[in-house]
Parts: sequence; structure tokens; C-alpha cells
Amino acid sequence: MDADRPVCQSVGMDPLFRLNGTVVIDPEIDAWFSAPDHEMRGLVQPWFEQMRLLGRDVREVMHDHAPTACVGDAAFAYVNAFSAHAAIGFFHGADLDDPAGLLEGAGKRMRHVKLRWGVGANEAAIGELIAAAYADIKRRLSEDAPSL
Repeated sequence: MDADRPVCQSVGMDPLFRLNGTVVIDPEIDAWFSAPDHEMRGLVQPWFEQMRLLGRDVREVMHDHAPTACVGDAAFAYVNAFSAHAAIGFFHGADLDDPAGLLEGAGKRMRHVKLRWGVGANEAAIGELIAAAYADIKRRLSEDAPSL
């Protein structure tokens, strides 16, 4: 198996998306945020910083050209920026409670929140989604842990 390729591992019926090469702070991610002429990245940088601060078990890696947050090697969220919007994505977003109705997407598992310049964001609800995604992946990992 290629060490740089993601690995999916099943937990019950729901697979965890595991990524090789996660680290506490990835300099490639800081460089991604610092790149000139990429203003949309500034919309998601504070949210990625929030992900970094969730716990001592948070690791990060660039995956598919996007900063990705993990607990250990299990991905729970990412950020990305495009020409017209930026996004905060959740690998198990379909299972997150979203009372503010911010999550978009119709896939089996993933959901995202779109951010645009000049359009207000529900910061409290986004923060709650990020915290919920972190708690959710920790729960999934604990269910996967072998019993002693």
C-alpha cells in the first residue's frame, strides 16, 4: 500500500477516513494560508485555527490540496478556498446536528458550509459544528478501540 494514500477503516458500518502523515503543525498548511493572491483562504483560516485548538490529540495534514484536521489520523474536518467561495467541510457532516441549517451537500457522509465575501456567517453555529465534528470523531474512535 502507498504510504501517502488515505486509508478507509470501518467502524461498525461507518468507515473512518484515515490519513497518513498527520502532524501537530504542518508547515505546508501555514504556507497555504500565507500564499499571496488567495484572499478567500482568509475566510477559513480562523476556523482552521479553531480546529487546531480543540485538543492535544488534533493533528493536521494537507489532503487533496486542502488543510485537513484529524484526531490522530482520523479526519474530521477540512477547509478549502475557491474563486467564488470558501468552505468548511466535515467528513461525517451528514450525522451532525445542524439546527441553523448551514450544512450543504447530498453525499452519504460529507457536508460543508460555504462562506462568501460580504455575506455574514453564523459564527456561533459554525463553531458548534466544528466542536461537534471533533466530539463525533472522538466518539467513533472510542467505539473502534479494543476492549481491555
